[in-house]
Formats: sequence, structure tokens, C-alpha cells
Amino acid sequence: MYQKMLEANNIFDAERTIYNTIIPEMEQLYRDVGIEVKFGPKSYDLKNAKTDYVLLEDLSPQGFKNMNRLEGLDQAHTESALQKLSQWHAASATRVANLGLYPDKYTIGFFREDVRPLMTEVNNNIFNSFLKSCVKYEDNEEYIEKVKAVGLKFTDNCYKMAEPDLPGFNALNHGDYWSNNIMFSHDSFGKIKEAFLVDFQLSKYGSVARDLYYFLLSSTPYEDKLTKFDYYIKYYHDNLVENLKRLKYTKPLPSLREIHIMLFKYGFWGFYTATGVMGSVLVDSTESASIDNIVSDSDAGADFKALIYTNPRYRKHIKMVLPWLLNRGAFEEY
Repeated sequence: MYQKMLEANNIFDAERTIYNTIIPEMEQLYRDVGIEVKFGPKSYDLKNAKTDYVLLEDLSPQGFKNMNRLEGLDQAHTESALQKLSQWHAASATRVANLGLYPDKYTIGFFREDVRPLMTEVNNNIFNSFLKSCVKYEDNEEYIEKVKAVGLKFTDNCYKMAEPDLPGFNALNHGDYWSNNIMFSHDSFGKIKEAFLVDFQLSKYGSVARDLYYFLLSSTPYEDKLTKFDYYIKYYHDNLVENLKRLKYTKPLPSLREIHIMLFKYGFWGFYTATGVMGSVLVDSTESASIDNIVSDSDAGADFKALIYTNPRYRKHIKMVLPWLLNRGAFEEY
């Protein structure tokens, strides 16, 4: 099933183009205004390669590492990641304003009509695994029927939410922006020196609500996930506007209110994150963890997804997030 999805959209080609073409374009935009910004590791090309590949420099000798995904990112690391995300979104939006839209592999990506049946099969498999656990959660009466209703149109909602927010603010989303795809380096006192981004296999042009929900709901600690959500959105917006001004962005600057309206409008991305990557982030390490077991309907896949949605850490988070999404209108018809 996963191989069929790769055939529909070659993620190796998409990611290599990010590293070899798009990142250099973005970094040059900042260089042109006298600012040095680096987004990630160097990428290398192989001549006569016999398989698909992405070849990157090893960042560990430079002191880069991931933080503990189970604990979540503290405020300093969350702010650092949001600073880098705002630089990324600002540069990509400026690039579109200056040069036009990205190629189809970033404006459409996996969301092609010929892929919809396959994506529906994958999404239904994952969602039904979540639902088996969700119906057993305590105090689920206020949201369980709405969760079931949203699940019936899960893929249709994905396709709707993947459309750019016209005439709102759009950018090239990283697409998989969670803590393990952000590497940090620190000085001898533990202060953050730099944050680099990796894994651009799912990058997609559209509403920045996707990256914001994906990151803040998946990668922040339980105690910060909702209580600091609005603060982090303002922090992101402040940095976004600052970077857009630096890059001499020619279109109207998005207001904080517009970003919040966008988040309500694209609230399904919050549900998508909470029932998807948030579970993978919060599950204990296990040898059965693999993309195959997430997307497949094999016995091993069913066992692994059951582990994701029944473990106490995830249940603690999801029982807080689902009512919050309900109160924000995320389950309403799109």
C-alpha cells in the first residue's frame, strides 16, 4: 500500500528538490537582504544511483540532536522551532509572490484524484483503529458521535483542507513538522544555538494552519499543549511578520486575527494531528514501530495501532485535546 503511494508521488524526488533547489532559493532570499539563515543539512547527489535516495550530511559532529519526544519540547525549544518555521513560511510565501507557484508535486502532492481511493483505504484503516479505542475512553459522551461523523468523511476533509486558503496567507508547509524532524544544537551552557529541519517528504503548499496544528499538538508537553497554544500562535505570528518585512514581501501582511481565523477554518488539521502523528510521538519505543504497521491492515499493524491509541500517555493527551477541538468547532461540517 505504501509502495503504491510512493509510485503516485515520488517522495525521494520531492525531498531532493527541496534540499537542492528550494532551500538554496530561500536562503538566498535572506542573503539578498543581508541575513544569514540556514534551514538544514547539506544534500549530496550521487551519479549513476541505482535506487531512489536522499543523501545528507551527518549533523551529529556539529552537536545537533533531537530532543526527547515523549517529554515534549519546553518553551525555549518550542519558540526556537517556531522561529525557524516562521522563517521558512515567510521565505516560501515571498518566493511565490516573486516567482509564482511551486510545481504540482508541492501544490497537489499526494492529493490527486487518482490517489483518493488508496488514501481513503489508508485513512479508514488508521481512523477505525483510533475509533476502536476512542469509544472506550471515559467521559467521551460529548464528542464521540461527532468523532464518528468526521471519520466518515476523513479523506474528503483532507482533500478540502489541502486546498490553499484563498485569499488568505499560504506557504510551503513542511508537512511533517514534529520534534523528531527538528534538530537542535546547543552551546556549553545548554543554550540553543541553531535549529535545523529535516524530512521534507510531505511538503505541501497551502494554509500554514497545517504546520501549526501538526507541530503544537504533537510536540509540546501536556501542560503546555493547550494552555500556551494561543501564546505560541502570537509568537509565531510576530516572527512571521518580522521576516516577511525583512524579505520585502509584496502582498498584504497577515494579521494575528487572520491567522486565528485560519486556524478555526482549518480546524480539521487539529483532529488529523491528534488522531495521527500525536499518537506516534507519544508511544514508547518498540521494534514494531514502522510506517508499514501504521498504514497496513495486517495483524502486526493492528497490534501496533492498538498500542498507539490505548497507551496511558496518549489517552491522557487525547482526552484533553478532543473536547478542546470540539469547543473550537473542529467537528463541524466543512
